[in-house]
Amino acid sequence: MNIADIHGNAKPIPEIGEILSSADLILLSGDITHFGGEKEASQIIDLIRNYNSNILAVTGNCDTKEVDSYLESENIQIHGRHVKINGVSVLGAGGSLPCPSPTPNIYTENEYVEIFDSSTQNLDNRRPKILVSHQPPINTLNDTISTGAHVGSVTVREFIEKLKPLVCFTGHIHEAQGIDEIGITKIVNPGPLGTRSYAYMEISDKIDTLEIRKI
Repeated sequence: MNIADIHGNAKPIPEIGEILSSADLILLSGDITHFGGEKEASQIIDLIRNYNSNILAVTGNCDTKEVDSYLESENIQIHGRHVKINGVSVLGAGGSLPCPSPTPNIYTENEYVEIFDSSTQNLDNRRPKILVSHQPPINTLNDTISTGAHVGSVTVREFIEKLKPLVCFTGHIHEAQGIDEIGITKIVNPGPLGTRSYAYMEISDKIDTLEIRKI
């Protein structure tokens, strides 16, 4: 299952405790905290671990670099790397492009090229792949802000078009909840956890079930 944009709000987590417990893997697609550091991140991660310890995560633009270091120390960080689990390769990219208001964890398009180059080193392309990217790709439902403008990343989109993962779990744009697609890849923004929503997926060598569910 996938959770996005927690922003330090732990209240909904016990409400999905039974769902967390039954999942094979919990994917967090960024903004675990709201401008917090290790202490705030550990409170969220430890609470999730009360139900399920199988967690992989990236940071968001509202997480400080201290959160990246914490995820690294807990061996759940997938920013700029991939992890093989249950026959699937899970790749990650945290942070976001620069925002109108300053946030602590941003990257340029060129830096995202480097992040994705790093994440695909020694990648077995025969395995099904999942991408977790806080920054959504451009020109999708999932990067559309309230004005109708698209604020996604060209680099993220080009990477998806090249890699062709089964799914890209994203977040960042709170109002852009939904499921879209780029080629064969499903693009999923479950919406902030504070809206009591999450993404649920079952896969084999293909997607068997993919839904955004409400608590």
